[in-house]
Amino acid sequence: MEIACDESGSEGEKLVGGVTAVFAHAGVRVTHEEASDCVGTLREMIKSPALEYKANHLLRQKNRWVLLWFLGPDGPLAGRARVQLVDKRRFLAARVRAEFGAVSGPLELYNDLLRARGPRGALDPLFPAILRAVAQWQGPVSIVHDQQLSLTEGRIRQLRKIAPRLRSLTLVDSQYDARVQVADFLAGIARRVAEEELNGRPDREVIELLMPFVVGPGMWNA
Repeated sequence: MEIACDESGSEGEKLVGGVTAVFAHAGVRVTHEEASDCVGTLREMIKSPALEYKANHLLRQKNRWVLLWFLGPDGPLAGRARVQLVDKRRFLAARVRAEFGAVSGPLELYNDLLRARGPRGALDPLFPAILRAVAQWQGPVSIVHDQQLSLTEGRIRQLRKIAPRLRSLTLVDSQYDARVQVADFLAGIARRVAEEELNGRPDREVIELLMPFVVGPGMWNA
């Protein structure tokens, strides 16, 4: 089984004080042809001249009907996609409590301390997200993932050692793999919607559509 994955909100081990408050990781099980058809349909619906579509295109108010179709039961992802959501502050606070027993100061200081103490990459939510992505699908799994500098050959070997069912992890440029583009849409949409909820602006209609895709420990099902 080959799963195409992408993330949104990745800032490595910087979990607080960065640009994004939520990390999202999506995996989709679609063929090249199905993904290309999906991207083509989105182009026909949205009619933007952009060379590469991103989640922002679907999140524009004028394209809300497209967003609802994409996530809805009649859309291209129903039953074929998963997305993980991580509130970075909660993720870091849990790590701090596990290490020190309690949080007694600014999380920014703990973030720097844990980054300095632990092995490189130990705080990056991308790595546990990939392991959970493997666990979410039955049988041997091959992952095609958008390029990430943190996914070095050594790190990939380590992931395969930890997760024997991970047969391979191949990095690709999302511009040239429509499956990864579709995963990018889902990850970007889920992250933005989750951040809006954290900021007190929940979009109940879209959250209800996202819920069937959300898996693992996270924001809406912790």
